[in-house]
Amino acid sequence: MNKLYFGDNLDWLPKLEAKSVDLVYLDPPFNSKASYNILYRSPVGADAQRRAFEDTWHWEDGAEAAMEAVRRSDVAIFRVLQALQGLLAQSDLMAYLAMMTVRLLELRRVLKSTGSIYLHCDPTASHYLKTVMDAIFGPQNFRNEIIWLRSRNPKGSQHASRKFSPSTDTILYYAKSDASPFFEDAVRAPLSPEELRQKYDRSDEYGPYLDGPILRSASMGLRPNLVYSYKGYTPPEYGWRVELEKLKEIDESGNLSWSKSGAPRRKLRPEDDRGGPIGSFWGDIPPVNSQAEERIGYPTQKPLALLERIVLASSKPGDVILDPFCGCGTAVHAAERLGRSWIGIDLTYLAIQVIEDRIKTWLPLAVYTVEGIPKDEYDARRLAELKPYVFQEWAVGRVGGQSRGRGRDKGIDGEIAFIAGPGKYGHAIVSVKGGKHVGPDPIRVLKSVVDREGANMGVFICLNDPTADMRTEAALGGRIELPGGERPRIQIVTVHDLIEGPNLGILTELNAVRATQEARVVQRKAPPKKPTPEEIRSSPSFKLPLKGGRSKDQQKDLPLGEPLLIPQTEIRIRRRKG
Repeated sequence: MNKLYFGDNLDWLPKLEAKSVDLVYLDPPFNSKASYNILYRSPVGADAQRRAFEDTWHWEDGAEAAMEAVRRSDVAIFRVLQALQGLLAQSDLMAYLAMMTVRLLELRRVLKSTGSIYLHCDPTASHYLKTVMDAIFGPQNFRNEIIWLRSRNPKGSQHASRKFSPSTDTILYYAKSDASPFFEDAVRAPLSPEELRQKYDRSDEYGPYLDGPILRSASMGLRPNLVYSYKGYTPPEYGWRVELEKLKEIDESGNLSWSKSGAPRRKLRPEDDRGGPIGSFWGDIPPVNSQAEERIGYPTQKPLALLERIVLASSKPGDVILDPFCGCGTAVHAAERLGRSWIGIDLTYLAIQVIEDRIKTWLPLAVYTVEGIPKDEYDARRLAELKPYVFQEWAVGRVGGQSRGRGRDKGIDGEIAFIAGPGKYGHAIVSVKGGKHVGPDPIRVLKSVVDREGANMGVFICLNDPTADMRTEAALGGRIELPGGERPRIQIVTVHDLIEGPNLGILTELNAVRATQEARVVQRKAPPKKPTPEEIRSSPSFKLPLKGGRSKDQQKDLPLGEPLLIPQTEIRIRRRKG
């Protein structure tokens, strides 16, 4: 059942069986208008960054089609969107809501009648999303608005703040129906030793205890069936809190006491303490900081403890967990650790790579399949035609390299660090050309890049079999001795080779999790960079001279270039006298 789907969740969700999922957690992009990168490090070569995702939604990217899909699916919900559009027009925020609504309708379809859904968002859109969630799942099925304290160190600024520093995320928790379970005891917070000592402040021959009631109170209502005599004592009409057999068991274990007035009391022991219930404010789960062992460098990574709490609270072992925006796979990780089945979907191939490496690193016994990546030459060619950058990432990954992603690459689409001996690594440059007609010129360029970077070899990836001119140009690059034997220094790999499994004569240890962890270690040790002239010029100006110090002769704030009110010679004379 465990599956990773590569692609748009709007394409994959309709293919999932209706009412087949027990719990949905989704952490979609927040519409923050930011681009997020992941930093990685190779044993050779420089650090690099790959764009993980762009946290921006635009109306022209398909919001109109999403609105139409909602109209065809549910007119009542479409009218809710229309009302929101009257306020927000065709803004990026409205595009976000339209895109989310059409997906939430699919998530409602795949949820079992006993299922639950947790939507992770930020305060800029949570109130709009709650309106949409009320329309889709029903306001009666709203369970909680959970506030997670994601930061204890708000960002500072040299400018005067105009608002309280944002430091929380919102998680909207809905049930599919009244039958959706909630396992409160599974997520209680254990008391600390000091809290236990304060709570259980009495002691007897059996150890510490808390004096508690054994009789029902008037506010609990009448229970005639719990009114019975025990050791000569008969309670009021509200009765005992337990049945007779349970009361005898409590007494025999030394946990029933009698007050001086003859009223019964119960001794509660610390070993039976279930811990404190978790409220809707989650300030006890810290974010994934730079020192956290689980940190893998993926932007907006959520802590494993956060997802484990959600999984434990609303599912049981064997249930199916779905994350349609699975990113770096924290929900997948939590589900696998806790014995649940899982489904993860993500639009970026980088996320699929990171999740696979995460599983390889921490969950090596996990069994799963990946859908959506090319399985034959036709799939690969279609991917190159429709999504050339995704094809590039997939192709570089297939030869054991790290993709450079989008942007200026200086002739480098990817890099490979291969094992050249004990503690030794070789360095290869990868160039990907997804066009149908490729000549020898790109191979000449690759040879020059290999020389410029001081790399050991180059790998040229293309769709079709190389021409005679391409093979000749590659052969002119010379040969190199590799762990797998002597090979050309410039090797050509086709789509057919990628599908069959390329054999470059090298052994790689590609692992995105380990690479990003190594990058952070190096980054922390690096000295702080000096500001560039452009950064200095663009930094905010200060009024001079600055106030402060021991001098009592404070000067008024003046624009730069104004003459000083007090000549410098007079200031020096006054200081000597003082």
